[in-house]
Amino acid sequence: MNILDKIIEHKRVEVAQRKEAVPVAQLESSPLFTRRVLSLKQFLTDPSRTGIIAEFKRRSPSKGVINDQVDVATVTKGYAAAGASCLSVLTDPVFFGGSSDDLQRARVNEIPILRKDFIIDEYQIIEAKAIGADVILLIAACLTPEEVQRLAEFARGLGLEVLLEIHNEDELEHICEATEMVGVNNRDLKTFTVDIQRSIDLSKKIPEGKILVAESGISKIETILHMKDAGFTGFLIGENFMKEKDPGAAFGAFVAELKEKP
Repeated sequence: MNILDKIIEHKRVEVAQRKEAVPVAQLESSPLFTRRVLSLKQFLTDPSRTGIIAEFKRRSPSKGVINDQVDVATVTKGYAAAGASCLSVLTDPVFFGGSSDDLQRARVNEIPILRKDFIIDEYQIIEAKAIGADVILLIAACLTPEEVQRLAEFARGLGLEVLLEIHNEDELEHICEATEMVGVNNRDLKTFTVDIQRSIDLSKKIPEGKILVAESGISKIETILHMKDAGFTGFLIGENFMKEKDPGAAFGAFVAELKEKP
């Protein structure tokens, strides 16, 4: 059993327990459930913004602890102030050290927030809206094409946007009308090896009209420029900033360098 299989096996148990603890009606009564959702598509295509989805992530199965000494509100405020187009907040507690509370505390920022988790059930989508998310992530590696379509349409019915993540050619069949944004993960979720070229190669095979987002393994300005040339609009970066003592300041320095490039 690979690490993704282990995560999904545990996630099924976790979601079942949360359903028992917090009914849907309680989620729908959350003040955040009725807030105006911010559009990631709009923020990514705004030429005045960086296109960067800046991530808050304490740890991961492949790297262990990355940074568990910083405050989510402080870091995400730093990201937003420096020009992030979106915030990505890990909410998986067991494998990534995240929580729903982290996303709610990041909600002080007026830019879109992506709930980064392993979504396998409509309940998690209702939960995402109740905690203040604007966008959900659907990971092709742990869903069938039919499940992606069902969950994506359900999310859109709630007013949320969807980022579909793929990482190989076989997962191209998961792309559907309801998945307007497609992320290519340079990290193989089964082996956790990283290959930047994956985004470039797959971008040529993704249907026209989709907003493309490159994910994982991005640490250089040159990589972003190269990916922009290949048609990418968004760039999800987390570990590169989170490994620093002050992630917000690290992001600010990165953006300043990016703006100096033609």
